[in-house]
Amino acid sequence: MFKKIWVMVISAFLLVSTMVVRVSAEEAKVSGSASVSVMSNYVWRGQKLSNSYVIQPSVGITYNNLGFNMWSNLDSDFNDDAEITETDLTVDYSFNIDNFGFDLGYIYYGLEGVNDTQEIFLSIAYDMFLNPTLTIYYDFDEGDGAFIVAAISESLPVINDLTLDLSASVSYNMNNKIMGFDSSGDDFSNFYNGEITASMSIPVTDSISIDPMLSYSFPLSNDAEDALQAISNDGDDDIIYGGFTVNIGF
Repeated sequence: MFKKIWVMVISAFLLVSTMVVRVSAEEAKVSGSASVSVMSNYVWRGQKLSNSYVIQPSVGITYNNLGFNMWSNLDSDFNDDAEITETDLTVDYSFNIDNFGFDLGYIYYGLEGVNDTQEIFLSIAYDMFLNPTLTIYYDFDEGDGAFIVAAISESLPVINDLTLDLSASVSYNMNNKIMGFDSSGDDFSNFYNGEITASMSIPVTDSISIDPMLSYSFPLSNDAEDALQAISNDGDDDIIYGGFTVNIGF
């Protein structure tokens, strides 16, 4: 019940914020976005967390360099019913120094059936070929450990304004209990998962786009394989998944 009340409060806040966006649009300091993703499965850091397709709405607002976002996961087959299994709240602050981009933030994970948890993160990107990015997450709550993701990405022109966006990432777990346990039942530090993604943004209007995507995630160590098999709903440690996202900017 508490989670439902909390979601209603946040939704009301975002609605008011959207109204503020419209009033303050001429100042060019406030922007907003909303999206709805339909995915074949819910996959998070290589963990397959659903048995069937999911719907993932998101809404965000940015004032200058400060951003706020709410994201939810609606599982179409959770205990034989459709149910919201997760609602995440993110606050972040981004800025640039020369060719470096920095993003500092906090994430609250509101979870169904297990304890909620919290993370802080720091992401550093460098503006060059392949756009390398390094992100460090620290779970100071249930996980009591860190998770590191190194990624590259590049956009290839296809036709007119269309591009094929390719990305790849590798991750490393640092005794983060949320990421699972090894064959001995202990938290571990080792490489976790790799992921390769292809996506495309198809403009519908100036503010609306449809973005299809396809990803392949796989374990990078025996420890990660044990953890992913135990966590994933059907025991898989690698998975191909995909779907599409409708994005709206305002």
